[in-house]
Amino acid sequence: MHTVKAIYPGTFDPLTNGHLDLIARGAKIVDQLVVAILKNSEKGTPLFTVPERVEMITEATRSVGNVSVATFDGLLVDFCKEQGAKAVLRGIRAISDYEYEFQMAMMNRKLDPELETLFMLPAEKYTYVSSRLIKSVFHLGGDVSTLVPPLVVERLKAKAGDHFGRAKTT
Repeated sequence: MHTVKAIYPGTFDPLTNGHLDLIARGAKIVDQLVVAILKNSEKGTPLFTVPERVEMITEATRSVGNVSVATFDGLLVDFCKEQGAKAVLRGIRAISDYEYEFQMAMMNRKLDPELETLFMLPAEKYTYVSSRLIKSVFHLGGDVSTLVPPLVVERLKAKAGDHFGRAKTT
């Protein structure tokens, strides 16, 4: 019997409850799930450093025994080969996600025909949640406490004064 290892790649800046939903559910269908943080993203300047994101994901997934956290640069297919992973886990919230993810899956298949992509839908309550939206809502003073783990709320509040430029209340 062989072990199935999957990679769940992303920037996770910040980690959301939608990410945690996919991690928990994905961990039930594979033997090992590696949450892989892309170090250099094209998504602009990150809010949290890579070490901060590793720490938050590690803490938030501590109770899930078959989940680990890693970082990578470069091609996902190369990282998957290094890790001995047979699959990539990706979440799809909307049709727009599917179009992008389909292109990525097809390119990954072209680069490595043995690598499979597993698409998962988030729980309904997280279908609109994205890291970008979380940062935007928090920056404008909105409550995101039901959309991210408590440790992420704490980290967002700690960054609020210097990164977001929000007025600190006394």
